[in-house]
Amino acid sequence: MDFKPADFYQRQTTLPEIGTAGQERLGQAKVLVAGCGGLGSVAAVYLAGSGIGTIHLVDFDEVSVSNLHRQVFYKTADIGKAKAAVLAAHIKAINPFIKVTFSTKAIAKSSVKSLIAPYDIVLDCTDSLSIKYLINDACVLENKTLVYGSLYKFDGYVATFNALDEKGGRTANLRDAFPKRPQKYIPNCAEAGTLNSIVGIIGLMQANEVLKLVTKVGQPLTNQLLIYNSLNNSQFIMKLKVSSKCQAEPTTAGKLRRSFSTIFNTETYTDPGCALQDDSLLITADTLKIQLKNNSTKLFLISVIENQNMSLPFKVDAQIPLSQFNPKTLAINSSKTYIMVCQRGITSYTTTQQFKKAFPKVKVLSLKEGVVGY
Repeated sequence: MDFKPADFYQRQTTLPEIGTAGQERLGQAKVLVAGCGGLGSVAAVYLAGSGIGTIHLVDFDEVSVSNLHRQVFYKTADIGKAKAAVLAAHIKAINPFIKVTFSTKAIAKSSVKSLIAPYDIVLDCTDSLSIKYLINDACVLENKTLVYGSLYKFDGYVATFNALDEKGGRTANLRDAFPKRPQKYIPNCAEAGTLNSIVGIIGLMQANEVLKLVTKVGQPLTNQLLIYNSLNNSQFIMKLKVSSKCQAEPTTAGKLRRSFSTIFNTETYTDPGCALQDDSLLITADTLKIQLKNNSTKLFLISVIENQNMSLPFKVDAQIPLSQFNPKTLAINSSKTYIMVCQRGITSYTTTQQFKKAFPKVKVLSLKEGVVGY
């Protein structure tokens, strides 16, 4: 390596608003990127290029062929590999002057606080609404700034939540915009679809928020939610106000929002689609493991995981993408028990209901909590 950091960051430090002092602040910053899909991969790569000193990537998923059109830092050769590991290697090759680590464990309520504790800023680049609320609530409790990003078809949403304000308090968070998590399941990108360009735009906006926060240049999207539509290039800003019942109050642990400890302790942070499922149409991981261990010939497993190249913990008899699933086209054997499998147990439950409606007398079950919970 025949170049120095000063050479690497020259175009950035030439900006008088950044300079060497701003670059030093970037080098000292510690950022966690939750989710290494379309948003996370874009944001992480640009943060690495900017010189963020420490970046930690978190994603339990693997690269699939359906990811590649919008997750452009992955290659066809990466299919089946852990996203976090591939992205970490890519970033290390881009910038040798920063520290990059990764985890392939799913974000969970039991570990989220310890996960975010070492970092200054958390980027929410996940595609699960329940996990978004979990990350938000943990950031409020741990006094962490959260840069939020989400997508829906042609629209993107960006905000900087829970940032330290000039009075020593914290700015608005996700619950100030949407106090309660919707009880109706909201489809993610795999189910609703999305245009690849909007993914890149929102990921870049998230990276831009981090750079503004760290260098203290410009105005971050605090106390507001930016909504961007890619079809007509419209931008709408929703003004947010910190709810009076969520005002910060001093405690021995620092400034916490009064209601969040209760919220965090009582919330399950499960997807609504899971909470409303009929137990008679479910099979638990433990029961399925026993039946598979006994080599039951009465089972017929169908994977409806969008990522057809994902490594499964068991063999399946058929792999059918959700977009192509039609139970009436299947050659049904009424002596078999059909088991639907997906990533989190939501898509599989939907297909189980469709199957049951088409063949009421055939036994069909959905793997509860999906492959993640297996």
